[in-house]
Amino acid sequence: MDRETLPGAGVTLLIVEDEILPAMALRDELEDAGYRVMDLTSRPQEALDAALGRKPDLALVNIQLHGRDDGIELARELKSMGIPVLFISGQGSRARMSRTAAIGSLPKPYSSRDMVLAVTYLLGRLKGDATRERPPGLEVFDAVPDAA
Repeated sequence: MDRETLPGAGVTLLIVEDEILPAMALRDELEDAGYRVMDLTSRPQEALDAALGRKPDLALVNIQLHGRDDGIELARELKSMGIPVLFISGQGSRARMSRTAAIGSLPKPYSSRDMVLAVTYLLGRLKGDATRERPPGLEVFDAVPDAA
């Protein structure tokens, strides 16, 4: 399969995660699927600066960054910039309580493959494609309409 036919061809993602090794593995898997991943960041202000410089198609945001709950506020700010957010967090209840800030949540632990499926699914849904089956573990919030 050549690069142009991969699911992520032409799509840019932002990953905001304070656990560097999982973030690097996730980046590699997403890039293998054809997605362009911006520089990894673990701090909200770095993420906002990066998003202002080059608006990503989707941001993957951990709720708890460096011991704080900065990810929820970051998601709200990214949403106000027109950037959809997928929470990548082990804090499922916090993600659900903040569902207006994101389009969905994939709880930790997740496999890199599950993340690729979730990203591909959500980006398709944002473009109106309701043909894909929702990947296991992915919780979709109201910001992405359900298929009929």
